[in-house]
Amino acid sequence: MGAVLFPNVEAPDLHVMSFNVRRRFERLTWPPEDRWGLRKERLRVFLGANTPHLLGSQEARPDQARWVQQSLGTSYGRIGHGRGRDRDGEGTPIFYDRDRLELLDWTQVALSDTPDVDGSTGWGNTIPRIAVIARFLDTATSAPFVFVNSHFDAFSRKARRRSAQWLADLVAAQDLPLLFTADVNAPVRSEELAAMFADGGLVDTWSYAPVRRTAEWGTFNNYRKPRIGARRIDTILATPDVGVRGVGIDPRPTGTSWPSDHLPVQAVVRIPAAR
Repeated sequence: MGAVLFPNVEAPDLHVMSFNVRRRFERLTWPPEDRWGLRKERLRVFLGANTPHLLGSQEARPDQARWVQQSLGTSYGRIGHGRGRDRDGEGTPIFYDRDRLELLDWTQVALSDTPDVDGSTGWGNTIPRIAVIARFLDTATSAPFVFVNSHFDAFSRKARRRSAQWLADLVAAQDLPLLFTADVNAPVRSEELAAMFADGGLVDTWSYAPVRRTAEWGTFNNYRKPRIGARRIDTILATPDVGVRGVGIDPRPTGTSWPSDHLPVQAVVRIPAAR
C-alpha cells in the first residue's frame, strides 16, 4: 500500500485509530468485496503498515479479533469479548502496543440499565451494545489515561441518545485524561449525540486538530469510492486536556479494494503528564 498517514509516531505522541473492521458473515455476501476471505489479507496489510499504539475496533468476531492482533504484531495485547450473554459474537476489542503502554485494569459493560449483565439491552436497542473501558499507563511519559471503545446502535435514535449521555456521565466521573473511539452510527456532531459534548467534557479531535492530513471523508463508504462531506460516523474524541497533534481519514483502498465497509479514522495525540 502507499505511504501511511502517520509514520513513525514516537513519544510523547500516541497514534490512535478507530476502525470498524466489518463482521464476518457465514453466508455469501454482496457486494463480493465484503467476503472475509478476500478482506482479511487487505486488513493484515493495512494494519501491519500503520501499527497504531491504540486501536479501538468494532464488529470484530473472536476469530477476526485474533486476526487483527496477529496482523498488528507480537507486541500487541487485546482486551474485550463478545457482546452476547455467553460473551460470544462480535465485540469492540481494544488492541494496544505493550512496548509503549501498560494495561492497569479494564472492564466491559453493556449499554443498558444493567451494565454488568452480559447481553442486556433496554435503551431502544434490540441487540446488545457494549463498551470496553481501560486504564493505561504510557510507559514513555508515565502519563495514566482512560481509553474507551464502543459501537452505538445502528437502528434506534433513542439508544444512541442514551449512549451519548452514558458517555458524558462516564467522562464526568473520571479524573484522568480520556480517549474515546467508536462507530457512533450517526454524524458525530448530530443533535442526537449532543450530550457527548455537553459542558465541554469531550472534544471532537477532527474539529480540534491543528493539522488534518486528509479531507473530511464520509467514513461509511461500503466498498465504494469515498465521498467528501458524507456522514462521518466513526470518531475519536478526547477530553480537552489531551493535546491533539493531527488527524486523518484514510480513503485509499488496500490493493484492489478496501479492508472494510468503513474507513479508519486516525489521530496523533499527546496525553498530559500526571497531575
